[in-house]
Amino acid sequence: MLQSIKQSFRFAMFSVVTFVFAFIIVFYFPNANVDDDGQSIFVPTGTTFDELKEMIQPHIKSSTTFSLAAIAKRFDTPRVGHFRIKPSMGNQQIINTLRSGNTPIQVVFNNQQTVEHFVGRVAEQLEIDSLVLLNEIKSERFSTAVKLSSEELLSLFLPNSYEMYWNISAADFCDRMRVENDRFWDANREEKRKKLKLSRAEVISLAAIVNEESKKVDERPRVAGVYLNRLRRGIKLQADPTVVYAMKRKANDFDLVVRRVLYRDLQINSPYNTYRNRGLPPGPITMPDLSSIDAVLNAESHNYFYFVADPSNVGYHLFGSTYKQHLANRDIYIRWLNKSRIMR
Repeated sequence: MLQSIKQSFRFAMFSVVTFVFAFIIVFYFPNANVDDDGQSIFVPTGTTFDELKEMIQPHIKSSTTFSLAAIAKRFDTPRVGHFRIKPSMGNQQIINTLRSGNTPIQVVFNNQQTVEHFVGRVAEQLEIDSLVLLNEIKSERFSTAVKLSSEELLSLFLPNSYEMYWNISAADFCDRMRVENDRFWDANREEKRKKLKLSRAEVISLAAIVNEESKKVDERPRVAGVYLNRLRRGIKLQADPTVVYAMKRKANDFDLVVRRVLYRDLQINSPYNTYRNRGLPPGPITMPDLSSIDAVLNAESHNYFYFVADPSNVGYHLFGSTYKQHLANRDIYIRWLNKSRIMR
């Protein structure tokens, strides 16, 4: 009798130990198969549990224990979003993460030439469909709220890195960009903008030209000063980048490579061609860097109205106050250019 009780006790203990061990393996034993940096899992809208298991399978050691843990925790409806799986995670932590650990991502964009290019870049990083986002940006709801023309819409979106949820809606994304734009235009920048007597969109349009004219951040305030001088005098801006943009729009090819603007190109009939039209173009020709926007707001005060590439200082320009001085600087550049061609 005693022997039978001992055997029953041993069996019970064995069963308990086995159960506890199995419980630990299923729920707590590390099951993530990822490197030290972890692994991002993006779960789209409408994903089924079977699709989630297929998605996560390459990143776990045992799909069997994961399935058992999911059944026990009644996890059968995936949540939409971006989730980070870490190396030390067991199934309990993995499931808890997939259930409630939607993690923001960094959305980055810059130098987009049109709103269409912009939505395409954003759609590469978020769940948002590019056409849905484009329609939202051009919707009456949004365009009325931001009070911008269709040509000016690109000016609202400032290039930067923004933390947001991967599954953010198109409407929420647009509203977030509006908030970020208002945050950028703080009291200091607004005061400087008003002194220039330009709207926010006009500052961005000028900054886009400055951005394309000079890649040297320290020179941009001087270039901005040239264009502001021209605007104040009512002189045509005559900015080559606006001609290039007009050529791309006419060809409907924004990948078009224009190595040099020719005299005949200056005659292209476009509201963006500042050789034909006075004042600023109807909207930005690109998404300017923030440094270009601040270069306009903090433009250098001088008497320059002209500039041409400086052959002795690559990337920089020679500036002139008079047309005569400009022609002299231009001759320096042309002589260098001709000499370079001969040496080739």
